[in-house]
Amino acid sequence: MKNYSFYEQVFDVVRAVPYGRVTTYGAIANYLGAKRSSRLVGWAMNISHGTLPPVPAHRVVNRQGLLTGKSHFAHPNRMQELLESEGVAVAGDQVVGFNDIFWDPSSLDRP
Repeated sequence: MKNYSFYEQVFDVVRAVPYGRVTTYGAIANYLGAKRSSRLVGWAMNISHGTLPPVPAHRVVNRQGLLTGKSHFAHPNRMQELLESEGVAVAGDQVVGFNDIFWDPSSLDRP
């Protein structure tokens, strides 16, 4: 691993999530070798707003495709709005067709 903070590593992975796709807190933690640290990934997403270069935190959802981080955006519907602007359907705070648009960070080369 590169010699920088866990949060910075999380930010780099999230920046790699393709437009119109989503990943999970757990998938990111697993990729970074910290399988039991999905909650820490969530904390990283909570503080990522305003980070430069931008971190598309709206592309990170829980393992069931739920928008569990939505309360950490400027307003409660912002996460859904950002996803929908990328063509991701959301109903009842859950990504529609989650398995079809899930992106696994293990497709990246190891840092």
